[in-house]
Amino acid sequence: MSDNVHAIEETIIDSDDNQGITQLYNAVKHSIRRYLYELDGTQPHDMYDLVLRQVEQPLLEAILEHTKGNQSKAAEYLGLNRGTLRKKLRTYNLHK
Repeated sequence: MSDNVHAIEETIIDSDDNQGITQLYNAVKHSIRRYLYELDGTQPHDMYDLVLRQVEQPLLEAILEHTKGNQSKAAEYLGLNRGTLRKKLRTYNLHK
């Protein structure tokens, strides 16, 4: 393949990645705004931890599914060491 074809493929891959990240960002932002609206004036507590817990578990589940349960590969994808990943899996009862 020519260099031009490779460059076009990389651009398509990059734009797809950016689109997916933008969609994820917008979905999270929308969900947080909706949650705050539904509080109807009640002040939220521990919002940071709440959001992280709600995002972290499905992230771990999706990565493990993608890596077919390979924790070493999952840790690499997530940029975590394997011990940290295993601790998080135990936290969410996702360990084998």
